[in-house]
Amino acid sequence: MTEQSIYRHLREFRETFDGPEPLAWPEISHGQLLMMTSPKKQHQLVAHRLRTQLEPQLGTGMLLMLETDMEDAGLGILRVPDLVVVDEEEAVADSDAIDPRRCHLVIEIVSRSNPSNDYEGKLRDYPAMGVPHYLIVDPRDGSAVHHWAPVRRSGVPAYDNRQHYTFSDTITITDWKIDTAGLPRYSKDGR
Repeated sequence: MTEQSIYRHLREFRETFDGPEPLAWPEISHGQLLMMTSPKKQHQLVAHRLRTQLEPQLGTGMLLMLETDMEDAGLGILRVPDLVVVDEEEAVADSDAIDPRRCHLVIEIVSRSNPSNDYEGKLRDYPAMGVPHYLIVDPRDGSAVHHWAPVRRSGVPAYDNRQHYTFSDTITITDWKIDTAGLPRYSKDGR
């Protein structure tokens, strides 16, 4: 089987998937179906606060979408970012998923259950998919990392730049400002 045929099979299976309640829609990367638990309330609170900050700053014809499929079928990758900024034209395009090369910014909020998905898997996939700006927000330790300018290093996709922040900094990405001081951190007791 080729990588493309494996991806097509996984994509078809995903569409018929009817998993147990705590599971979110699976992602597909490098021939694997990735099962994630549904986001918990603290994760969703961070997403809400980021959304309420960013939406008023978006230009005319731009949208902030939540947990929407983003697919590069040629690479065999389907990801479901927590937040993604796209042009409204892309949001209404005749396809089931966002074209990653047409997005402006992807934000992922690190989950307690699988932080390596954001720091390793998505950090590998997003530059390959052509995502221009990738912001990782980590409520576990109150940090954030902005990655931008996808390139190829020794044939491997990567981001050329990165900047680290703490939950007291203001992050500027293109024309948008994100005040991290108001973002909640995950509680120590796991709730």
